[in-house]
Amino acid sequence: MDVLPIALKLQQQPVLIVGGGSIALRKARLLVSAGARLDIVAPAILPELRIMAEASGGQCWLQPYSVTCLEQRANLQEQVNQENQTNQESQQQQTGQDRQGQPAYRLVIAATDQPAVNRQVFEDCEARWILVNSVDDPPNCRFIVPAIIDRSPLLVSVVTNGQAPVLARQLRTRIESLVPQSLGDLARFSGEWRQAVKQAIPEPDTRRIFWEELYAGRIGEMVRSGRMQQASDAMPQQIQDWQQPAGEVYLVGAGPGDPDLLTFKALRLMQQADVVVYDRLVSPPILELVRRDAERIYVGKARADHTLPQQDINELLVTLAQQGKRVCRLKGGDPFIFGRGGEEIETLAAAGVSFQVVPGITAASGCSAYAGIPLTHRDYAQSVRFLTGHLKAGSPALPWPELVHERQTLVLYMGLIGLPHICQSLIAHGQRPDMPVALISKGTLPQQQVVTGTLADIAARVDSQQIAAPTLIIIGEVVKLRDQLKWFN
Repeated sequence: MDVLPIALKLQQQPVLIVGGGSIALRKARLLVSAGARLDIVAPAILPELRIMAEASGGQCWLQPYSVTCLEQRANLQEQVNQENQTNQESQQQQTGQDRQGQPAYRLVIAATDQPAVNRQVFEDCEARWILVNSVDDPPNCRFIVPAIIDRSPLLVSVVTNGQAPVLARQLRTRIESLVPQSLGDLARFSGEWRQAVKQAIPEPDTRRIFWEELYAGRIGEMVRSGRMQQASDAMPQQIQDWQQPAGEVYLVGAGPGDPDLLTFKALRLMQQADVVVYDRLVSPPILELVRRDAERIYVGKARADHTLPQQDINELLVTLAQQGKRVCRLKGGDPFIFGRGGEEIETLAAAGVSFQVVPGITAASGCSAYAGIPLTHRDYAQSVRFLTGHLKAGSPALPWPELVHERQTLVLYMGLIGLPHICQSLIAHGQRPDMPVALISKGTLPQQQVVTGTLADIAARVDSQQIAAPTLIIIGEVVKLRDQLKWFN
């Protein structure tokens, strides 16, 4: 994250705009709508801009910018203090100390068409610790003015760190159509009742669940439909009757890595969970999508390195849910395909814990699609078989004779270490050595690598490259189609 989005309270705060043209006017409208007291300095100032500044309680100076412009507001205040001075010498002295130690403006915006002037404004403000923005000039900005969706008091801002303002405006237009005006009413209603709810439900996580249920329930619908008084009348009873729901576990498939492959339901539950229990195959971009204040517990497993044994994970899910928490068990791929999800919900069911299962795109379909290898094809394979290549007692325990078939695709999960043995065993049981094979590393991610070969040489080809887990192995004639169909690089 290159910038930190913040919301400034500017009511009656002094702000300076350097520039008097149309660009300055656009920025002035935003600042005045936020309640700022606006000063303008420029050799020429648009009439509308002058009226706007004076109506806000600000001043206009028809002059070129110089560093003294940053002191004009302080000088004006000093004159006011002198005019109002009676016998309050100590108060005047204190005012002078404050002025010397504080900048004259909260914000300054450089909105001229002269890069040298904008640069000078930036340098002068930096020296005085004043937040400064140079319009369409990111290197000379200490803050960025975002694209704003205004549903006051609800505001949504889109920031591209000054790199793509047109893209930010396009996104704002899209979001405008998705955020109804009534959400502003809902935010205002929440503010009116916030203190009463806080007193009745002091625990923050519990209180958050109350608000989430209210927004999705009948009172939220009353507010969105404009029945504000009816909603207010119903609130006292709603607060009195509300009880925290029992804990629940969401068993969510996170897919093979690309966050765009998440389902809508997966994303919704990830963002409402109080605790996220995640494994090694959940990619960092996906983990970034969980609620930021949710507790995160890593329980990943690598070969010969288990953070928690599976039984302990099962019991952890039960314990967290029995504490009244909503737990997202986030698993790479699909939780029911070599994900041990069945074992986890068996334990939950035995303990009487409520749960939901959200399927995910399994690595077999996700990685094969991104590698350009269809798992079935009328000319090459009429069946597909999912297998685990995980070594147990030194070798994968697989039904080798059943796997030797010309018109069948084999997909092996977790087979990187056992690859030489897998290839040798298939050949020993009658599969031809020139059967095509592909090994996919970090499938669907930008770091994806695909190594192709045959049963006879794939192990040597993989050894010659820097291949890292997680990997997926595809064996069958369909691998021949990769050169023609590959699309993701």
